[in-house]
Amino acid sequence: MKFYGYFRSSAAYRCRIAFNLKGIQPEFVAVNLRTGDQKAAAFQDLNPQGLVPMLDTGTTRLTQSMAIIEWLDETHPAPPLLPADPADRAHARAFAQIVACDIHPLQNLRVLKHLKGNFGQDQDGLDEWCRNWIAPGLAACEAMAAAQSHGGAFAFGDSPGLADILLIPQMFSAERFHLDLSPFPHLNAIRAAAEALPAFADAHPARQPDWVS
Repeated sequence: MKFYGYFRSSAAYRCRIAFNLKGIQPEFVAVNLRTGDQKAAAFQDLNPQGLVPMLDTGTTRLTQSMAIIEWLDETHPAPPLLPADPADRAHARAFAQIVACDIHPLQNLRVLKHLKGNFGQDQDGLDEWCRNWIAPGLAACEAMAAAQSHGGAFAFGDSPGLADILLIPQMFSAERFHLDLSPFPHLNAIRAAAEALPAFADAHPARQPDWVS
């Protein structure tokens, strides 16, 4: 398998965590979003949307992080990334989709470039834009986490799953945009538990071969 990604991409970060939890190490191909590698014809031929992540399984090409992670969970079921109970599975997916659908698209690099290039926003303006959308999304996740009664260290139990995989990269991004995370004690506790695990720690952007500080 070949995994196309970028160290700072939240979506690629999610996939790296999932691969690590499953004990799978695909060949990594760096796509530098800052220099426009995603717009090159060679990459557009592989993924016409021109985004990362992308996974070439050897028999098909998969795009979109949630689709890649769910494919991975279905083809490599141990350890499972979703709870066994159908209602809990739905809640875990909803938690993940708050991040993937409601927060992340509004802080995406191409959105920020549009705001800068077409509306004259400086970095302070871009940071404020991101905080405006990240904060209410994380507040919703905090409420979901606080409502859980399982007593485990992670969002939906004793072991990490889809919700945690989406949460940790989003909290990393929140810090990049200088959002105060102190209002989210449950999320901070989940993050501490997750980042103590090698699967999460090894997926951190700073530990990737294409990392640039």
